[in-house]
Amino acid sequence: MSYQEILFPFLGGLGIFLFGMKYMGDGLQKSAGDSLREILNTFTSTPLRSVLAGLIVTAIIQSSSGTTVLTVGLVSVGFMSLRQAIGVIMGANVGTTVTAFIIGFNLSSYSLPIIGVGSILLFFFKRERVNNIGQIVFGFGCLFYGLKLMGEGMAPLSTLPQFADLMVNVSHHPILGVGIGTLLTMVLQSSSATIGILQQLYSQGSLAIGSVLPILFGDNIGTTITAVIAALGVSVAAKRTAASHVIFNLVGAIIFTTLLTPFTAVVVRISDVLNLKPAMQIAVAHGLFNVSNLLIQFWFIDKIELLVRKIIPGKDKSIDFKPSNLNESIIQNSAALALNQAKIELLQMGEYVLGAFEATKAYYEKQDTIDMENASQYETAINDIDNRLTEYLVQLSATELTLSESHEQTMMLELTKDLERIGDHCRNIIQNLNEAIHLEKKQKAKEKKAGKVSDRETLILYDEDVIELFEKVLKNIRDSLIVFENDDKEMAAHMLNREEQIDQMVKKLRKKYISIMNSGKGRAADGVLFIDTASNLERMSDRTIHMAKYVLGERYGTEEIVVDQSVNPVITVPIPE
Repeated sequence: MSYQEILFPFLGGLGIFLFGMKYMGDGLQKSAGDSLREILNTFTSTPLRSVLAGLIVTAIIQSSSGTTVLTVGLVSVGFMSLRQAIGVIMGANVGTTVTAFIIGFNLSSYSLPIIGVGSILLFFFKRERVNNIGQIVFGFGCLFYGLKLMGEGMAPLSTLPQFADLMVNVSHHPILGVGIGTLLTMVLQSSSATIGILQQLYSQGSLAIGSVLPILFGDNIGTTITAVIAALGVSVAAKRTAASHVIFNLVGAIIFTTLLTPFTAVVVRISDVLNLKPAMQIAVAHGLFNVSNLLIQFWFIDKIELLVRKIIPGKDKSIDFKPSNLNESIIQNSAALALNQAKIELLQMGEYVLGAFEATKAYYEKQDTIDMENASQYETAINDIDNRLTEYLVQLSATELTLSESHEQTMMLELTKDLERIGDHCRNIIQNLNEAIHLEKKQKAKEKKAGKVSDRETLILYDEDVIELFEKVLKNIRDSLIVFENDDKEMAAHMLNREEQIDQMVKKLRKKYISIMNSGKGRAADGVLFIDTASNLERMSDRTIHMAKYVLGERYGTEEIVVDQSVNPVITVPIPE
């Protein structure tokens, strides 16, 4: 048999398997909604609860890597402590064994009809919930069909002398097996895929149990690469979380590689007593390894935390995330109190928006990655509050509200979206600036290589007019929070006047950069990026004006606010009906 007959079915089957697992996991996540993040965000108050949270979430999404990446993100923005994260990671390692047990049932013979049922649910029903179930079923079928193809491709391996020699070496040198498992999982980015391959090879008799287990141990080391990648370029706390994942899995692999002989004997004994099939035997070994590793290291969570703090020194730079002010139980009892809680939460969201903008402005001026990291943390916090506050206000709308309360609820819903969009514009500015920096470096390298000295004006990195625009928009964001909190109509009028100035500045900046582009002193790409920055700032200011108009136009009738012309020499602002 040629290598082509081995490789083609194996690679095709592997692709279908990985797709099926990802597609099924996505369907499960959609079905669960925000509850997965809520579980990690809420139910991690003690180490034991953290472990259970990690186990449950991973069992649901069928991906320990997905859980650890989500955990890294939560730690990065200060929603979860390092100690809580270590517990979640330990639980995730146990939760990921569910996939191996599913594979152990060997439903490959039914994979095609399962795919057919999933297709019907996907394409012949319009309800989102049914489509999500269809996605789960379709992915489930693909998982087993991929395994079937992989098994057919790997069947001839046992007849190859080279493969037989390699497996003999692995059984004699377990470290080699650990290395193979680590590399294979790092390449595939899926520990479940590696376990699935091992289950197929062991079922066919191509591998002995003594060769399988070291590869299985290495698989647990390789799966940490996803968390390591996710932690690159983020906070110190996130890096420590990824490091704790590596340490936990590495220590487990070392312990059980050292105890390989007695561990193998236990696995064989359990298999004999329960009369397990080969694929299920590997699932049991995988589960036993991860549960035992958890029971051993669970009592040393504080020591692991201390170790990673020494390995990765530095001060955590996560934002001070305050607990939610929202209490859903009062929605039915007191709409007024619920609206007050929503207002407090909206103001908290505004503080995070202010922090995101200040970090964005600092990054524009200095290009310090710490500022970019802080802006990213605030953006995550903003999105989290946006989701919770929107859901809270929607629930409130279903109750009996007075006309005034209904209007206030609607306005807060709109203002929540305004604040969320300001956070998005901050992200856009950073992305645009990063692209500009990249293009500038690329162009300079190209000119240097060609031996040319360009006399073009460099637009990237700093512009006083843009800095002034940043300052005015920052002032509007700050003032908008004061206006909303204190119903300050005079300050709201000042904001409207400042908005006129901002609009004029943006027009001036556009003309400036278009003129530079037309003169040939700058690249078109540079001008476009700076115009985009000005446009994002203008849109942010527009969002803040909604708060000012809310206070002026909705709460104070038809009064006229006369603004001190010496401070803001623009216009008198009439308040509309």
